[in-house]
Amino acid sequence: MPVAKPTLTPALRNEYQSLFDTCQIRPEKRAIVQKAVDGIISARARYVNVAEELNVPWYVVGVIHNMEGSLNFATHLHNGDPLSARTVQVPAGRPHKGSPPFTWEVSAVDALTLQGYDSWADWSIPGMLFKWERYNGWGYRNFHPEVKSPYLWSFTNQYSRGKYVKDGIWDPDAVSKQVGAACVLRRLAELGELDGVEFDTTEPDLAGALADAESGALRYAPDVVTPGGIALQAFLNTFPGIFLREDGKLGPRTSDAYRLVFGHYLSGDPRTD
Repeated sequence: MPVAKPTLTPALRNEYQSLFDTCQIRPEKRAIVQKAVDGIISARARYVNVAEELNVPWYVVGVIHNMEGSLNFATHLHNGDPLSARTVQVPAGRPHKGSPPFTWEVSAVDALTLQGYDSWADWSIPGMLFKWERYNGWGYRNFHPEVKSPYLWSFTNQYSRGKYVKDGIWDPDAVSKQVGAACVLRRLAELGELDGVEFDTTEPDLAGALADAESGALRYAPDVVTPGGIALQAFLNTFPGIFLREDGKLGPRTSDAYRLVFGHYLSGDPRTD
């Protein structure tokens, strides 16, 4: 049975905005994210040239270049094939017009037009995230809704593990090694590179959450969102081998992770009785 393709409903728009507003870059990944963002900002002039032709924001071009081309200006944005010839991999034979070798700008315009970016008009945060998730595919949302798409959320608190390692091959324990598009967009926003985007960038109080957990103020509570719980989970996620969903619910998995780090369960965990 064919699976319905999502549309950008008000509910989905709210979901994207909420995830972006509460997005936190994982501390151990910040240097990698910053390197990607620095590369995008340094090439802004080249992205502007393409963006103006397609009437899209320049940072949309930059984020896509990072995701699809690893910021390599010597290859086609379509698939990474060299600019010295038309593309060989899917989509093959691009660009149709002109003769090789192609400039990166000419190839990028062709690639983004092929993906419909020239006809997309919603460049709000939800509009961008919807467009990127649709391009990568709806497999996570349709078949593994417990995992937020790593194409968007990898290297943030919104994603821990679970990945399609090949087309149609799912591995619940695989972890994406690529920085997500929303993660890059979030850092660009924090640096003031996105016009009109404002939100709270206050870092979670990791030390305060840890002190509260040790004193018993933060307790085992699997069914409610505990103030300070997300900060505690973010702290625990900095340790190798720990992958917690940062939702503020301090249940068995969070308590297990806490025990791995500190040698005992959270206060109130029934397993301590």
